[in-house]
Amino acid sequence: MSKLLPTMADVAREAGVSKVTVDRVLNKRAPVKPATEQKVLEAAQRLQFALAKIQDVRGEPSTAAEPGRSKSIAFFLLRGDDDFYRALERSMNRQADAHSQVSHHEIHFMDGLTPEECAELILKQGAGHDAIALATVDHPRINQAVDQLSDMGVRVCTFITDITASMRAGYVGIDNRKAGRTAAWAISRLSSRPGKVGILLGDHRFLCQELCEISFRSYFRERSSQFKVLETQLTFESAGQAALVTRQLLDEHPDLVGLYVSCGGEDGVIETLKSRERQHDITVVTHDLTGSTRDALVAEVVDMTISLPVDPSVAALISLMVDASVNGSHVPGIGFQNVLIPFDINTIENL
Repeated sequence: MSKLLPTMADVAREAGVSKVTVDRVLNKRAPVKPATEQKVLEAAQRLQFALAKIQDVRGEPSTAAEPGRSKSIAFFLLRGDDDFYRALERSMNRQADAHSQVSHHEIHFMDGLTPEECAELILKQGAGHDAIALATVDHPRINQAVDQLSDMGVRVCTFITDITASMRAGYVGIDNRKAGRTAAWAISRLSSRPGKVGILLGDHRFLCQELCEISFRSYFRERSSQFKVLETQLTFESAGQAALVTRQLLDEHPDLVGLYVSCGGEDGVIETLKSRERQHDITVVTHDLTGSTRDALVAEVVDMTISLPVDPSVAALISLMVDASVNGSHVPGIGFQNVLIPFDINTIENL
């Protein structure tokens, strides 16, 4: 039986350090204490771990900094308790583990953090990786953190929603202008009569939702003036808040005929419509196909979902992160890569 080759985990155990530290030393991702580096290199030599690819204690040349070396990447997502983000997490783990150019990956959730706290987490946990991906609000402190990481050589890509940081390396997500106009088209065509239409957003600082709202309103201005789009209601991605604003819309607008939920918290909308027995006379369009929205489609509470395909999007994101780390630094505004993933449209008839 052939002997199994040693892994970075074996080196970490031998040296008494973490796998992340081993990765940083062997692949020259970030500086560590000289004594720690020495322990890792000596452990790697004892185990005969890829000696031709590391700089040993005698100072032999290293090839670890070559563009073809494996990469360390990290993902920063919004909510660990959300079905959609859990599906993303599973896909990221599966695809990063299988990717030939990714040696290490991490996933961090930013549940309940302020933008300032998000910026601190991104800086602390993002340093030392080759590339990171963010799904977060557009905020000056976060943009500042992204530019700082870029100066340190960390390529920063955005996912699902973009930000305005001058040094971000690229974006992967759906075309939100098309998504907003598609939602408006569906409500205008599926509603049994003209009337008032409500919009629910999580936060105006999510650029994806802001663009969806703008394009949703523009469609009705251009094509369906007999509908009245109401003032936007914020849910802060909370099912409880979404339920509250839905109840208010139903109470204040008996002629409400449509709801566009471009954010999290759709469970609150669904339960409120069912409790008021309004689920069959209001056309509802939401984002993302989850367990609850799938059930709501079957029950005809939700009429259509506009969804980001999880696996193709994650595959495109990892490829962009690896490519950005290989290509190195760039001039702001030049070479940004926007990868637009065609969204899925789901109804009761095509589940």
